[in-house]
Amino acid sequence: MATVDEELLTTLIARLDLDAKVRLLTGADFWSTPAEPAIGLRRMVLSDGPSGVRGDSFDERSPSLSLPSSTALGATWDPELARRYGSTLGAEARRQHADVVLGPTINLHRTPFGCRHFEALSEDPLLTGELAAAYVEGLQAHGVAATPKHYVANDAESERFTVYNAVGERALHELYLAAFEPAVTRGGAWAVMSAYNAVNGATMSENPLLAEPLTGEWGFDGLVMSDWGAVRTTVASARAEQHLVMPGPVSTWGERLVAAVRGGEVDESVVDGKLRRLLRLAARVGALAGAPAPPPVPPPGTAPPWPASSRPRAVSWSATPASCRGTPRRSGRSRSSGTTPRWPAPRAAGAPRSGPPRSSRRSTGCARHSAGTACGTGWARRSPRGCSRSTRRRSPTR
Repeated sequence: MATVDEELLTTLIARLDLDAKVRLLTGADFWSTPAEPAIGLRRMVLSDGPSGVRGDSFDERSPSLSLPSSTALGATWDPELARRYGSTLGAEARRQHADVVLGPTINLHRTPFGCRHFEALSEDPLLTGELAAAYVEGLQAHGVAATPKHYVANDAESERFTVYNAVGERALHELYLAAFEPAVTRGGAWAVMSAYNAVNGATMSENPLLAEPLTGEWGFDGLVMSDWGAVRTTVASARAEQHLVMPGPVSTWGERLVAAVRGGEVDESVVDGKLRRLLRLAARVGALAGAPAPPPVPPPGTAPPWPASSRPRAVSWSATPASCRGTPRRSGRSRSSGTTPRWPAPRAAGAPRSGPPRSSRRSTGCARHSAGTACGTGWARRSPRGCSRSTRRRSPTR
């Protein structure tokens, strides 16, 4: 993780009174944090991700980059490509004057009815964790914070604001937390977003899982921001490892948190600890005077730093406990021979396609169709192999 002068942060915290400290712990508006000129803190812009960088402008005359969905990235099984993907987003964030990208989304594809699964990488925690760690590294190399989300077990959209998820300890650690751990411990994420849902009791904005394993066992020293409107209490959430409430300026903290501190329900040192994490994030993204500046903004049209090789590489399963191992859907090695297959060379522009024409690659529908028998569904026979449930026949050149 980026080195920060902790003595500087201590000095700056001591300059502020309680009201000023608490004010900084709630967003200034929908997409930014408050500034505090007295300590050289400017506003930080937070931008939606995870497959592009919206910036804080909604004007169609100011377009932004849109990359393939995270699920498409997950289908590559390629950590180096994930690092390039993150690096591209980092360069775009700097162009959009964004300090924090709200991504990657590393919840798991637990059901096809997830609604937002196009934002997430895969259904596999090992694959998701490996790609997320590379994504975070590539993004933060540009001095822009990544925000892995939504911590944790936020894997469906039904009753997303109020759902209670009862998760067994083994499933919690080997599936849901396992997807987040590499992004924090190896990727060195500077921020994490807590989720709306409750897990085994409390909602995630006040859940003990924010302390253990996140800020404890994993050693996360970054900022935990809430999902938008997820913090619903004052004292319980303030006592948890929840550090920033979004959006603002009105929230359940503010004056109520000031009153709770003065009434002895929350210690002021807890507020100081949250503010330290906010200032640490500001220092890392170049939003705090006296802290080292982030890397310079690349000139327009400059490609991000891509690694020399873009050859697909298999995710390593050797470090996984034997009880948790499974067979990946795609591997860089053949299970039968143990040899590495040859990867096909890219097709040159204008060169003819290899293999059968597209018209013969379609799904053949049900088993009876492939046998040439009628099933009463009304689909016409489209190929010698049987009939397809495709709605239209494609020409080989489309």
